[in-house]
Amino acid sequence: MASKPKRPVCDYEGSDYRTRFWEGKGRDYEDQVERIALRRLMPATGLTLIDIGAGFGRLASEYHGYQRVVLFDYSRTLLREAQARLGRDLRFIFVAGNWYQMPFVEGVFETIVQIRTIHHAADVPGLVHELARIARPGGRYVLEFANKRNLKAILRYAVRRQKWSPFALEPVEFTELNFDFHPRWIRDRLHEAKFRPKMQLTVSHFRLGLLKRLVPTSWLVSIDRILQPSGSWMQLTPSVFIASDHPAGKVAAEGQFFACPVCRTPLDVAQGDELHCITCGSRWRVDAGLYDFKEAL
Repeated sequence: MASKPKRPVCDYEGSDYRTRFWEGKGRDYEDQVERIALRRLMPATGLTLIDIGAGFGRLASEYHGYQRVVLFDYSRTLLREAQARLGRDLRFIFVAGNWYQMPFVEGVFETIVQIRTIHHAADVPGLVHELARIARPGGRYVLEFANKRNLKAILRYAVRRQKWSPFALEPVEFTELNFDFHPRWIRDRLHEAKFRPKMQLTVSHFRLGLLKRLVPTSWLVSIDRILQPSGSWMQLTPSVFIASDHPAGKVAAEGQFFACPVCRTPLDVAQGDELHCITCGSRWRVDAGLYDFKEAL
């Protein structure tokens, strides 16, 4: 039985994302300032953390204070890369699946991290409500989103080199399954899902190729670090981080972790190379340490 996503999902299967976008591509500045923002907003220690859209595990080294870390992505290929780098660390669990149908029980994750991925979400309300379901009360959701109301977009709109308004609340899809969001629109969606937005940081103030070539990275990172807290009252950068307290709700029962993404029945420990749902009969593959909920067997 194949499980097809009802909503479009951006699939990086077979992608060379790590080498094409990150390694040796002049993005050391972005990587460093994003890590600074994450450390400011994410609790340093905890029991359970999930990285939504973790890809090849770029930020996995930031999660050393957690006992159980799920790297979740739709791409098996990228998760295999993460597994090759981190597989000997038993704290890490590699899970492929659809973020609109998360394969976890309610209230299981103390910390949820989502960086550089929500811009691929065609249904942000649906995604955020699903994350609220698996969020453990008292925890923290750290979200990064692509900001449509950034300075470059405002200037381009002012001189009529851009049709869409950076001030309009609705998201803009500038290419298929790539969205920019207004900060207020994102906060409204978080409130609707009962998350409680708190601290907000602006990141990547100097994301300009010429500037990055002329000015030492360490200088740009240091200045960006100083400017990030200005995000509490002004958001003009292409990237915005926001930390939200989790909603009140159910806490996962001890020993429960995975759930059937079709009917949400808690799943028992894997038997051999499968997880089997006793309610709907769905079967899910466990392949060399990769829990594959992308499609049922």
